[in-house]
Amino acid sequence: MHFPHTRKRRLRQNQAIRNLAQEHQLTSQDLIWPVFILDGFNRSEQIQSMPGVTRMSVDLLLDKLHNLVAKGLNAVALFPVVDKAFKSDDASEAWNSEGLVQKAVKTIKSELPELLVITDVALDPYTSHGQDGIINDQGEVLNDVTTRALVMQAQSHADAGADIVAPSDMMDGRIGEIRAAFEQKKRHNVGILAYSAKYASVFYGPFRDAIGSASNLGKSSKATYQMNPANAREAIDEIQLDIEEGADMVMIKPGMPYLDIIKTAKEYFNVPICAYQVSGEYAMLQSAINNGFLDEKGAIMEALLCFKRAGCDAILTYYADRVIHWLDAE
Repeated sequence: MHFPHTRKRRLRQNQAIRNLAQEHQLTSQDLIWPVFILDGFNRSEQIQSMPGVTRMSVDLLLDKLHNLVAKGLNAVALFPVVDKAFKSDDASEAWNSEGLVQKAVKTIKSELPELLVITDVALDPYTSHGQDGIINDQGEVLNDVTTRALVMQAQSHADAGADIVAPSDMMDGRIGEIRAAFEQKKRHNVGILAYSAKYASVFYGPFRDAIGSASNLGKSSKATYQMNPANAREAIDEIQLDIEEGADMVMIKPGMPYLDIIKTAKEYFNVPICAYQVSGEYAMLQSAINNGFLDEKGAIMEALLCFKRAGCDAILTYYADRVIHWLDAE
């Protein structure tokens, strides 16, 4: 049919008909809240490069979680801020059963058993050099040695009660090793959210400040294991390998600069596709909001809706707490 028989504007005449014709919708169930946790009690620190985001001790986090779960928060992802005294070349603190993450998981699950707790499986918060893996004397990240450490870290998180472990390190073969270890320990129901397409991106800068790995990393790069931002087909290979090794869900990171990868992954694979609206994306958006260049709610909601339109089943976003309050008020 052609104009005037077809007028696309008929479906845009008022809010009611726009709602009826809307293809995608953002709900609280789509959001995962990434949080930076500190050891101790009653501790809170502002993150300069991420205005509005704080590091906090688990007691303060619990106060916020109780309120957010009542309003629809479904999942939280924990990222530790580790004291320098616990960092080492071999990252052994990562699998300490009484470590920061392990204790946090136990505490949260004891008070909020219905909340999904997702843990980051990576060594960079724990290494003295800031890399996601164990290095040799030449500074090379050793894949297989690192994988063995990641298995121990993932097992310690599962033992603490984590619902989902999320390996974000980009070592080859680590999903299969973690899944095999879980099966051997009869941890059949612990999910794996694989960071399968994690790009070597400049958008991670504020995150590294937040967890305290930026100064350790210095001028070193993670390009030998994170993906080249110029590559798209390679992401499909990475995702397929992780699914074959036992991943239940996959992550694409960063988010908005890689909407094409999200869309392609959704077309290829029948597993939940997640994306991370990373710290640099947050910092850019929030800076524009704070300067009055963008409307706060409109910009945030539109940005997150873009992820849904591209095919995301879940989104990690530092705006999750804010958005859940807005959605609850509607």
